[in-house]
Amino acid sequence: MYNRSLQDPDAFWSEIASEFYWETRWPEENGKVHFENFDVRKGPVKVEWFKGGKTNICYNALDRHVHAGKGDQIAFYWEGNSPGLDASLTYNQLLQQVCQLANFLKDKGVKKGDAVAIYLPMLMELPIAMLACARIGAVHSVIFAGFSAESLAQRVLDCKPKVIITCNAVCRGPKIINLKDIVDEALSISLAHGVSVDSCLTYANEVAMSREKTAWQDGRDIWYQDVISDYATTCDIEWVDAEDPLFLLYTSGSTGKPKGVLHTTGGYMVYTATTFKYAFDYREGDIYWCTADCGWITGHSYVTYGPLLNCAKVVLFEGVPNYPDAGRCWEIVDKYHVSIFYTAPTAIRSLMRAGLEPVKRHSRKSLRVLGSVGEPINPSAWKWYYEVVGDKRCPISDTWWQTETGGFMITPLPGAWPLKPGSATYPFFGVQPALVDENGKEIEGVCNGYLCIKGSWPSTFRTLYGDHARYETTYFAPFKGYYFSGDGCHRDADGYYWLTGRVDDVINVSGHRIGTAEVESALVSHPQCAEAAVVAVDHEVTGQAIYAFVTLKLGVQYSEELRTGLKNAVRHEIGAFAQPAKIHWAPALPKTRSGKIMRRILRKIASKELENLGDISTLADPHVVQELIDLTDV
Repeated sequence: MYNRSLQDPDAFWSEIASEFYWETRWPEENGKVHFENFDVRKGPVKVEWFKGGKTNICYNALDRHVHAGKGDQIAFYWEGNSPGLDASLTYNQLLQQVCQLANFLKDKGVKKGDAVAIYLPMLMELPIAMLACARIGAVHSVIFAGFSAESLAQRVLDCKPKVIITCNAVCRGPKIINLKDIVDEALSISLAHGVSVDSCLTYANEVAMSREKTAWQDGRDIWYQDVISDYATTCDIEWVDAEDPLFLLYTSGSTGKPKGVLHTTGGYMVYTATTFKYAFDYREGDIYWCTADCGWITGHSYVTYGPLLNCAKVVLFEGVPNYPDAGRCWEIVDKYHVSIFYTAPTAIRSLMRAGLEPVKRHSRKSLRVLGSVGEPINPSAWKWYYEVVGDKRCPISDTWWQTETGGFMITPLPGAWPLKPGSATYPFFGVQPALVDENGKEIEGVCNGYLCIKGSWPSTFRTLYGDHARYETTYFAPFKGYYFSGDGCHRDADGYYWLTGRVDDVINVSGHRIGTAEVESALVSHPQCAEAAVVAVDHEVTGQAIYAFVTLKLGVQYSEELRTGLKNAVRHEIGAFAQPAKIHWAPALPKTRSGKIMRRILRKIASKELENLGDISTLADPHVVQELIDLTDV
C-alpha cells in the first residue's frame, strides 16, 4: 500500500476518498485529484486535494452512520474530572445535539466561512461545537482552555469570530478555573482593539460554579442550557468544497505572534480517517481513548474527526491522569474496557514516578494497542509503557506529526513490522520524508539531518491565516522544494526514523509547543525586567522545561518575590503551562559584538554542561559567562 501511495498517489487516495459521501464527486483531469507546488522558486506555494468535490465532514462523521443503522451505537463516553461523574451519547443523540447548536449559530447570523471561537474544557459540548460549525460550513477556532486572557484575545483579534462558546468554570484536578472571567477580560481587550464579539454562549458547568456566581453581560452572554433545547434537532447540511476551510488552530512560532494554521475539508477528512484506521489497527467494536484536549491538534484529528469518521466509540476525559490518584487512567480503562489508549510521553513519565502499584491494581486486560503523541518518547518510558501498562502484549504506535500536518506522518502500523523503543519507525501512506543537510542537500542512508517532506499529502495545511508570506517563509523557504518540519531526525541502518526534537526556538513542554519569543516577551512585560532569554532544558516528566535568564532594570534587587512575580507575568500573558521552571538572574546576557545572544552558551549553563562551553572569544564581554555560572543557584 505504501509503494502504491507513492507510485500513483491520485489513484490511491481517490479510491479511499470514494468510501466517504460526496454530494458532488471531484472532477478528475487525467486521473489527477491533487495539485501542489512546494517550491517557492516556481511561484506561490499551493496545495489542493479533491478540489471541486462537494462534501461535509459532519455528515460523514454522524449522518452517514445513522443512515447505515448505527444510530444507537455509543459515540462518546464522557468521564468527568471526579470519579463517578459520567455520561454518554449515541450517534443519534450526538447528531441531534449538533443540529440544535448548529441552528442556534445560524440564528445568530453565522454563515458559511464565518469564524466561531470555542474556549471550552473537555465537556461533550466541545466536540459538539466543532461538529456544529462544520455542519453549517463555519470555521471553528478551538482555543485551549488554559490560555490566558491575552492569548485568547490575540486569537480573537486574528480570526474575528461572530460567536464565542465557553463555560463558566471547570474543575481541573482539585483546582477550579474561572473560564468566563478569562473570556470577559479577553473580549474587553478585543473590543479595545476594535473587534467586537456579538454573542458569548456559556455552558453552565454547575459542578464547578453556580450560575449566580458567574459574571454576566446582558445582551451578549447567553446560557447554553437556556436556549439550545428550543432549537430543532435536524439541520440542513451546508455542502462545501473539499478546499473550503474547516478550522483554524493557532500554534506557537519562533516569533511572538502565534500562527493560525488553516486546514481545509476534503483532504483532511480522508487523511485523518485513514491514519486513525491503520495506525491504531482500528476494528469495529473497539473502545478508543485519547487523553488529549481538543484545544490541540490531537483532539481535533484523533478525539473528534478521525474516530467519528470510523464510527468508533470514544472516551472523552475532562480530568488529569493523576487525579485523584495515579491509578485513574487504568481505572477508566477497566471501566469502559478501553482497547486503544493514546497519550503523551509526559503523562507516561509522570505515571512512571508513581511506581507499579497504581497500574497493577487494575486489570487493563482490554488493552490491545497503545499510542504515544506530542514529542519523541524516550526509550525508558517506552519500555515501561510496553512492559508495565501493556503487559508486553500491546504494540505501541509512536506517532510523529504536527499541527501543520493534520495527521500522522511517521508511525508504526501495529503488527506490521518490529518496533524499536523511541523510534516513530516508518512513514505513513503517501508521506515521503527526506533528511537534508544545512545546504538543503538530501542525504541518504544512515544520517542525521533536518526532517523535510517531499510532496503533499491530503491533510497538508494550506496556509497561515491572513499571512501566506509567513507560511512560505517559515515552512518552504528554508529548504527549497520541501516542507520543512522544524525538527531534527536520525535515520538508522534499517531505515527507521528517530526524532531528535526542535531545531528552532520552540520549546515542547508536555506536548505544548511554546515559542521562546512569546515567553521572553511576557517576561519583559514585567516592569522590573529589562531583558530575557529563554532556552529549553531536559525534564524527566515534561520532556522539556523552560529556563529563563532575566536581566533586571538598574537598581532592582534580586528577590524570591520578584522571581514569583516574573513567573506570574508569564502565567498572565500566556498561561500556566508556559511558566518558566527556573528564573536565572543575569546581570547581562552573553552577546556577540553584533548584539546577537549566544543561546548555545545559555543552554550549556542551564544544563550544567560547563566543561563544554565552546569558543567564547567572539563575545562582546566574555566575563559575562562566569558571572552567569556564579549565579546558577542564587
